[in-house]
Amino acid sequence: MNARIDFFANPLAGKVLRHINSAGKAVTDSGLPHATQELVKIRASQINGCGFCTDMHTKDATAAGETQQRLNLVAAWREATVFTDAERAALALAEEGTRIADAAGGVSDEVWADAAKHYDEEQLAALISLIAIINAYNRINVINQQPAGDYQPGQFG
Repeated sequence: MNARIDFFANPLAGKVLRHINSAGKAVTDSGLPHATQELVKIRASQINGCGFCTDMHTKDATAAGETQQRLNLVAAWREATVFTDAERAALALAEEGTRIADAAGGVSDEVWADAAKHYDEEQLAALISLIAIINAYNRINVINQQPAGDYQPGQFG
C-alpha cells in the first residue's frame, strides 16, 4: 500500500502539520497524564480505522512503559479491569467525541459528568483538545491511505 501523496514532504501539508503539532505539544505539556493521552489517541485511532496512528501510539505507549495487556484491551476497555476509573472516563469521552455523527446530541451529559469527576478544568480542556487533534490526524492519514507498520518510537520528535 502506498500513500496517495507524500503528505510529509508536501510544503502546504508541512505548514498544516506544524500547526497541529504545536497544538499537540500544548496538550502533551498539560497536566493530563501521559498514559491517558496515549490511551485516548489509540482508541480514537482504532475507531477511525487509522492504522498509521494506531501503530504510532501503541509503539510510543510501549516505549513509555505501557503494558502489552493494557494495549491489547484498549478496544474492549469497558470489559477490561486494567483501566482506572479516570482512564475509563477519558476513553468514554474519546469515543463519544470521536463518534459525534453517531449521536444526535454529541457527547452526553453523563459521559461529560463522569470525566469532570476525574479531571480538573485544565485537564478537561486538554482532553477535548486531544480528541480533536487525534481525529484531525486520523482523517489526514485515512484520506491519504498512509501506510502503517514502519513507525519508530520518537520518530517525529
